[in-house]
Amino acid sequence: MANPFLEQLGQRALLCDGAMGTQLYGRGIDFDECFDALNLTQPDVVREIHQSYIEAGADIIETNTYGANRFKLEPFGLADKVRQINHRGMKLAREAREIAGTNTLIAGAVGPLGVLLQPYGPLTEQAAHEAFAEQIGTLLEQGADLLMFETFSDLREMLIAVKAAKQVGDLPIVAQMTFAEDGRTVLGNTPEEVVRKLVELGVAVVGVNCSVGSQRVFRVVQSMRAVNPTIPISAQPNAGWPTERHNRVFYPSSPEYMADYARRMVEELNVQIVGGCCGTTPQHISNMHSALQDLNPASTLNITIVDDEVPSVQLPSKSAETTQLGRMLADGAFVTSVEIDPPKGHNPRRCLEGARQMQAAGVNFINVADSPMARVRMSALPMCNLIQQQVGMETILHFTTRDRSLMGLQSDLLGAHALGVRNILALKGDPPSFGAYPGTSGVFDVDTIGLVKVIAGMNSGVDTAGNDIGTPTNFLIGVALNINAEDPDWEIDRLHQKVAAGAHYAMTQISYDATELDRFLDKLGPLPIPIILGLMPVQSYRHASFLHNEVPGITLPKDVLERMKEAGANGRAVGVQVSQEILAAAYDRIQGVYIMPSFGRYEMAAEVLEVLKAANA
Repeated sequence: MANPFLEQLGQRALLCDGAMGTQLYGRGIDFDECFDALNLTQPDVVREIHQSYIEAGADIIETNTYGANRFKLEPFGLADKVRQINHRGMKLAREAREIAGTNTLIAGAVGPLGVLLQPYGPLTEQAAHEAFAEQIGTLLEQGADLLMFETFSDLREMLIAVKAAKQVGDLPIVAQMTFAEDGRTVLGNTPEEVVRKLVELGVAVVGVNCSVGSQRVFRVVQSMRAVNPTIPISAQPNAGWPTERHNRVFYPSSPEYMADYARRMVEELNVQIVGGCCGTTPQHISNMHSALQDLNPASTLNITIVDDEVPSVQLPSKSAETTQLGRMLADGAFVTSVEIDPPKGHNPRRCLEGARQMQAAGVNFINVADSPMARVRMSALPMCNLIQQQVGMETILHFTTRDRSLMGLQSDLLGAHALGVRNILALKGDPPSFGAYPGTSGVFDVDTIGLVKVIAGMNSGVDTAGNDIGTPTNFLIGVALNINAEDPDWEIDRLHQKVAAGAHYAMTQISYDATELDRFLDKLGPLPIPIILGLMPVQSYRHASFLHNEVPGITLPKDVLERMKEAGANGRAVGVQVSQEILAAAYDRIQGVYIMPSFGRYEMAAEVLEVLKAANA
């Protein structure tokens, strides 16, 4: 039986519908809600939107299932309802078609999974394949005429989705990527690369959606068409850049403007499917419908490509500069650092005084934590800058993926480099649920291995999209090492992955057990990178008991707990002694130590470091 979509494709320009999300928003649904779940909770609203697009003249409507995969549904507690939500999404589209009495085609909408693939994120290709197959299988079962993959920014993820779809069934696929202002996807894929890869996999249509409005989409389609003059192409731009007025989001492109570009795309670029994405309304689609009446795709093409739309990437040579920390580690010197938590308010005075105190005690570096335990504190980067400018000590910046998107990570790193903060400790960060705002969620666009790759790429002169950043950065990249891990083999494997990604040194979790530390280092074998040991001298039995029982990742041996209990009022001195003993025992196996003094008791850090005088005597 012939597929109705394939029968119509190429006979005339097909008109797809417009935005679903912004239409829901316009009906009072908050952007923070799960739009896909409305198939179950507010089906009449979803059905009404489908009907409005059919009445506007759309040849294709997309199901309200763009984010209906297990990963995007999981934050809403709906990961087990993938099948139910997709099933209902198809049913509502069919009902709208039946009410209208038309032969409107129904496209099963599939979006990206919302989790970055390895190595930039935690998602494996197998897990991605399974999630796509789960969603697509339901859409196929419920009678979709085609699949509409849209707003993908990672070509690798798109290829996985296409392969999953072809394994599940044989529905024709419209594969649409989204592109930034420079004509590349966020992860650096060019239109030419997208066309070639997707044509190889046999998709029915290659296209672009969302992006940054009609003009930019037009230029991306120019590049696509130049690569392949015969492949069917789709184009569904946003209604321009969104803006906010009176706490509401608006899109500036008028129906007339978008209709004019829709006509041009068909006439000049032989585009087979046009429609709209974010901000487009039934009125936009109605105007496009009028503009496309009696219009056939162009039989001949005369395409001029603007040379600077897709810039080439040239990799500058790597900078030979390095930091004092880098030089000391390269020379085999033993380094010392003390951790300072930024203030809970905006007054850095006490932190600066602590840094000066540590400088006088001979400490080499100050490492600055990034809102540890997910408690709100001053940003770590300005604190590092203040210490370097006002105290004259080089700092180590704790840099987490918790609060930054992939774009934000790179922007902040460029800012850090410009401020002269070059030593980075790449961390995931404590989840916000640990802190005072349990209702909030972290970003975590990339995991720590992904963050190391991001920084290493900038050290080579490019961002994650492959764009030239000018002079390469010269960050020294540090990573965490959990010497107390329940599965040391897994932790050691992760360390080697971090080294392969570009890590230069490692800083360990807090140690209170010299025997366990030795056991871990024996299992690790020859050090792949310099290791700096973490210590936190306890101040009392109460403090020790708190760390042992209430702080994740910290375990104190029974004998240490007993010593602290017996110490009584002398607990502070015994706590320093315990840390000194561990440092002395590990001295020949590590290349540095960093000390985390609790409650700003910096003098305790200086006392712990006294043991190094004997070691160096």
